[in-house]
Amino acid sequence: MKVLVTGGAGFIGSAVVRHLIRDIGAAVVNVDKLTYAATPEAIEDASTSDRYRFEKVDICDAVALARVFGEHQPDRVMHLAAESHVDRSIDGPATFIETNLIGTYTMLEAARAY
Repeated sequence: MKVLVTGGAGFIGSAVVRHLIRDIGAAVVNVDKLTYAATPEAIEDASTSDRYRFEKVDICDAVALARVFGEHQPDRVMHLAAESHVDRSIDGPATFIETNLIGTYTMLEAARAY
């Protein structure tokens, strides 16, 4: 099984990536933009696995997502990428709208097209 995980360098996403590789034995494609919420150190253990691939991609980028789906051909998708820090939503609500709404829509359309 190959799972495409968006936001796999975030708090929850990195735990999911580690679990999928360590406990489930799945192959993982981690799609993450590496914003302020990312913690690449949290996936260092997973990144040494031959079943792990990382794609630095913004989920709002339809062309990049189509490439990722076509290249990696995942069996499952776990969409965890999101802007989630409340203080940042007050300072810059447009970023939340872009990622959480437009990005989710773009991700869903890429998955549907695949």
